[in-house]
Amino acid sequence: MKKIQYIVILVIMIVGVITTGLIFFRGDDVNQNQTTTTLDEKYRGEFELDYYDPFKDPDIVTPERSTFFSTVIVEDSSSYDTYSDGDLWPAAWSDDDILYLANGDGKGFNMQGHWEDIVMNKLTGTPYEHNLVGEKIEPSTSISQVWGKSTSYNRKPTGMVSVDGVLYMAVQDLNKVEGPKMFNDAPNATIIRSDNKGETWSWDPSSPMFSDYRFTTVMFLDYGKDSQDNVFDEYVYAYGLDYNWRDSFSNSVTDPTNLYLARMPKDGIQDVSKWEFYTGDLNGNPSWSAPGAISEKKPVLTDERRIYTNRIDGRHNDMTVLSQGSIVYNKPLERYIYTSWTEYTFEFYESPTPYGPWKHFYTKDFGAYPWTNSKFGGYATVVPSKFISEDGKTMYVNANTFVGGIHKYNFSLRKFEVNPYEETTPTNEKSDLNLALENNSNNPTPISIATKLGLYNKLNDGKLRVWDESYNRIRKDYDYWGFTWSKAYNLNNLTYTVGKVTDKGGWFTDFKVQVRQNHEWVDVEGLRISDNYVFDEKLESFSTIDISFNDTWGDGVRIIGIPGGDYYYTSAAELEVYYK
Repeated sequence: MKKIQYIVILVIMIVGVITTGLIFFRGDDVNQNQTTTTLDEKYRGEFELDYYDPFKDPDIVTPERSTFFSTVIVEDSSSYDTYSDGDLWPAAWSDDDILYLANGDGKGFNMQGHWEDIVMNKLTGTPYEHNLVGEKIEPSTSISQVWGKSTSYNRKPTGMVSVDGVLYMAVQDLNKVEGPKMFNDAPNATIIRSDNKGETWSWDPSSPMFSDYRFTTVMFLDYGKDSQDNVFDEYVYAYGLDYNWRDSFSNSVTDPTNLYLARMPKDGIQDVSKWEFYTGDLNGNPSWSAPGAISEKKPVLTDERRIYTNRIDGRHNDMTVLSQGSIVYNKPLERYIYTSWTEYTFEFYESPTPYGPWKHFYTKDFGAYPWTNSKFGGYATVVPSKFISEDGKTMYVNANTFVGGIHKYNFSLRKFEVNPYEETTPTNEKSDLNLALENNSNNPTPISIATKLGLYNKLNDGKLRVWDESYNRIRKDYDYWGFTWSKAYNLNNLTYTVGKVTDKGGWFTDFKVQVRQNHEWVDVEGLRISDNYVFDEKLESFSTIDISFNDTWGDGVRIIGIPGGDYYYTSAAELEVYYK
């Protein structure tokens, strides 16, 4: 009897040793990203992502999604600051090669000077050479006037242009009284003129050019140095918003959802009776009103999306997306670019002509407050034509903020980089090269819905304990992390290192992998995943997961799925991409 018991015990010990050996062997293979197991039925990545896409909502008008760019990225924070004070900063590059800028509510480039609601400045140098030098201009005349009660409104610069060496600036009334109308009420605007680079200004003081909330946020089309890039016609172009310069927040006025366009001869910039307003459609088929017939105007762009409609907490939600920014002609790319913004996002549009068809190509979501020094958004997004690179692929954006725990209330720039789409055929062979690294691929660009800390170089920096998460205080019904390239690649493997996981979030409850082919995201086939990924809060922080799939190709790849936790977010420390 004892002999039988010893044999049974011996067999159990042997089985245990073998099992333990297999476990360690399997664990080693997982760490080397070699052994994967097919997902069980629940997690095959074959689920249907059921989420709301506002661009496909038949009940609202939105622009098409653009396919012009293959990669887009905007820095998470300012990388070039100047010693200045103020916001808005509409700009005009004049014939003397100087960039002229106006700021609202500050001291401009004279930090020892006094505060004014509107200040004129000039700027030399470029951010590329890191030699920007600003100077406040002290005009001998006032800069425009307030058309409503001076106790209720401030002057705000909204647009500027240089034509034949003459500067023109659009100035609006904006409500300053504490209460629901503060910054939510812009009833009047006019155009002022300077023949001596901001030393003196002139305008018709009898009445504003625009009133009754119509076309009162005026933004001139920036056609380069002294408008010389307009080789197409003899007109000056200006865009306008009705009601307010952004979503009104308090709903005290109608939120702007339409961008309008007007053109005028060079000698009629200050004479609205000579302005012809766009009366065409949203598809770039132009027609124009009789001169001065503002009541006939029709939008050149309509975007009725509302964002941050499903917030977990906090204020500023359900916001429209068209705001005071800038419209610039990128001559090297032969593209017109409109930079707009909301309280938490930048919104980007492009068009082949001034009148469309305008298409949306990028949203940069900075998340709800609080922000950090490494990641923050802002308002009044301006892209000066002077700072567009020779190939058109690098631009600089100014934006300001004084909320969310960040004070960036000066002329401060961040890079905005793009690569136009070109059809390519993948040629890479199987290897151990990580295609997420810049040395191994063309313009690897990280993508995500949102980031809490800033994504600019987190996903491919090789630091497995430096992570980010997509928490933006929205109940997201989907989430993703990935890369896009300016060239197509063969693909079949991802190595995904998750970030910090808590009961609040940091993991997917289910996910799939998609590749971008011909501008569309399509599911991969044969998805397999290493068995150390757990689809709940028990997932170990900083786990490295091997994901493989059948050979495919694309100029983008992403892990996309349903975010977990009470705060609906996922996390990522590193994402490696291979064709093994």
